[in-house]
Amino acid sequence: MGTSSQGDAAVDVVKPPVDQYPPATAEESSAKPAAPAKQAGAPDAGGNAPIPAIKAEARTAPASLERPRPAKQGGRGAAVVVTLIVLAILGLSVWYLSRPTSLLIQGEADSTRIDIAARVDGRIAKIPVLRGQNVDAGAVLLQIDNPELLAKLQEAIAGKGVADAELAHIHAGTRAETVAARKAEVDRAAADAALAQATYERIRKVAATQFASQQQLDQATATLQVAQRSLDQAKSSYQEALAGYTAEEVRMAEAKVVQAAAAVQTEQSLVDQLVVVAPAATQIYQINIEQGEVVSPGVPLLSLVDMNDIWLRFDLREDLVRDLKVGDRIAVRIPALGDRKVLAEVRLIAAKGEYADWRATRATGDFDLRTFAIRAYPTESVAGLRPGMSAYADWPSAKQ
Repeated sequence: MGTSSQGDAAVDVVKPPVDQYPPATAEESSAKPAAPAKQAGAPDAGGNAPIPAIKAEARTAPASLERPRPAKQGGRGAAVVVTLIVLAILGLSVWYLSRPTSLLIQGEADSTRIDIAARVDGRIAKIPVLRGQNVDAGAVLLQIDNPELLAKLQEAIAGKGVADAELAHIHAGTRAETVAARKAEVDRAAADAALAQATYERIRKVAATQFASQQQLDQATATLQVAQRSLDQAKSSYQEALAGYTAEEVRMAEAKVVQAAAAVQTEQSLVDQLVVVAPAATQIYQINIEQGEVVSPGVPLLSLVDMNDIWLRFDLREDLVRDLKVGDRIAVRIPALGDRKVLAEVRLIAAKGEYADWRATRATGDFDLRTFAIRAYPTESVAGLRPGMSAYADWPSAKQ
């Protein structure tokens, strides 16, 4: 903006931008004759005060400056749109950060597993099953050879026979020949006693007339007493033979029979363990021995799995199971079955082993979290589900 003075008049000069006025075309330039240029400050024909040459331009300049106003309104609307977009992005970000996030947990299919071990030692004689084979309850899994154990069984059977014979002998009572012998001993003792009594009487009478010594009398007296005691003993033996064995002797013989029978049963049970059979209808999962190996009692020989009792096992921290209870259902995916979705019911929530010491209540710092074993059973039979397959679930949204 510039200022020009001519006499007492002052005029503001406005120079419009060059770009606001479009250039005239060639036709317009040729059609309009060029107007003579007026010098600045020259008076007009009427003798009026000189008017600056750019006064007309000053009058038209404001109209040309108002043309960009619609563009200014359009920029204001764009700013509003941008502000709304920014606010929407901020809102979505806050919602995304504040919403509860899902945790992917991994579990594993498991089933009842039975480890078969021998109760006797010996050498593996035969393994009639193969790994992965389905077997029924009572099917022969393997056979063990142990000749020493068979010999012990025969020895126990022989001891049982001896005990049975002794009991039968006691129940039969004393033989007739024994009773007759005891009766003969009584008769002999009675004769000896009668002879000793007669001898004593004769010597006593002679000693009274002093034709026998006192020594002879004493000897006759002692012989009589011995004869009487022998007679009493013979009578007792005879009565014993007639009465037979006592009740205590019978019970003792019966106890020996029971003891011998228990020994036979023990050895027989061990011999029966030489043939290992399946306890239930299962599948052969693993075979840990080969034919011809020597095995010891308690060492696992085979592993069986029950394919009719399969569940899904998860190990979760205690802060993840705070709202979980027995009976809840969770939706899981089985990748081995083509990400098949399976609905499982929680039937067991058990704490696993503790490996950290208890801390004081007012102790500061982080604390260890216990791990809980979750066992969930499929609500329906899942074809192809086998122990060891992985299972995934989005926690806690998986809980139904």
